[in-house]
Amino acid sequence: MATVTENDPRVRSVEVTNASITMHLMDGRAISVPLAWSWRLSDATPAQRANWQIIGDGDGIHWPDIDEDLSVRGMLDGIPARRPSPR
Repeated sequence: MATVTENDPRVRSVEVTNASITMHLMDGRAISVPLAWSWRLSDATPAQRANWQIIGDGDGIHWPDIDEDLSVRGMLDGIPARRPSPR
């Protein structure tokens, strides 16, 4: 029986389409959530969506053009970003 002693997923790359955000992890898994889970990415242009950087030691992705950060843990836990309510 195999036992996992460490579960510390790290991102290798990301794809953003008109429908989804998919993180490809170093261990071969892929996590995908609806694009609507990030209102900033939903509102972004394709060029802004394509300009991303891995942050930390692979903990997540940062999009500098729109100041958006998504973590691997947040996507695994299923935590969507809420659009701020108008004042």
